[in-house]
Amino acid sequence: MSSRQNVTVIGLGPMGQAMAQVLLDKGLHVTVWNRTASRADALVARGAVRATSAEDAVAASELIVLSLTDYDAMYTVLEPASHALIGRTLVNLSSDTPAKARAGAQWVTEHGGIHLTGGVNASPSGIGQPGAFAFYSGPRHAFEAHRSTLEILTSTDYRGEDPGLAALLYQIGMTMFWTSTLSYWQVVALADANGLTATDVLPYATETMTGMPDFFSFYAERIDAGEHPGDVDRLAMGMASVEHVLHTNADAGVDTTLPAAVAALFRRGMDAGHATDSFSSLVELMKTTNT
Repeated sequence: MSSRQNVTVIGLGPMGQAMAQVLLDKGLHVTVWNRTASRADALVARGAVRATSAEDAVAASELIVLSLTDYDAMYTVLEPASHALIGRTLVNLSSDTPAKARAGAQWVTEHGGIHLTGGVNASPSGIGQPGAFAFYSGPRHAFEAHRSTLEILTSTDYRGEDPGLAALLYQIGMTMFWTSTLSYWQVVALADANGLTATDVLPYATETMTGMPDFFSFYAERIDAGEHPGDVDRLAMGMASVEHVLHTNADAGVDTTLPAAVAALFRRGMDAGHATDSFSSLVELMKTTNT
């Protein structure tokens, strides 16, 4: 019961602000702390308690939600307060690598606390809204003990004891998000160079992305089986297509960093002898750093 009623939020950027607000809306007793103390003003006006130090913030609640830039920031904030971690559960929603998450979990454990790694798949405006979810990994008993509180923020997807797994799944999503969104920026730049607006090309960009799940599903079983037959597509055909994309962007005078990188990867596949294989064969090159 107490874990649901008392929560500390450390880190009051947009995400931390949104989480603290939603917890307050649900009637929880929320303690907040941020290195720039003024960021807590609006939350304090709504009923949050401002901790005077990170140590006081940790000591105030059994459950501490951490929303910082990365794990290095966690050490900066919590090392002076590490003795206060004893018996506390730290839900670390800071973005970082799986290796950093595992090391961070070990550090918290060594100081007597319990670490849950989280990866939030929502924008700050989505916190507390349907469709928002977060990956969690770490000790199951800690997750179950605080699940009802965490589900005030988002739906939860517990992925197991490995503290690095939630971070991995989050970074997989970010890999897709940033690369896909950059491809849209590339399209917008190309459209602009040809007198079209982002709004003009939006329906076509959306249509392309809407079809991607079926595309992924088709190739997933083949990739898992290590099979890349050229029965549906061939890398050589794809090579010609990505060269056309590169040249179209170059002719328009827009930045070609992204399409050039794509073309370079296709060329590696061609040089590796995959011309008559499916372009899914590129995944085998991407599994290793060999060039």
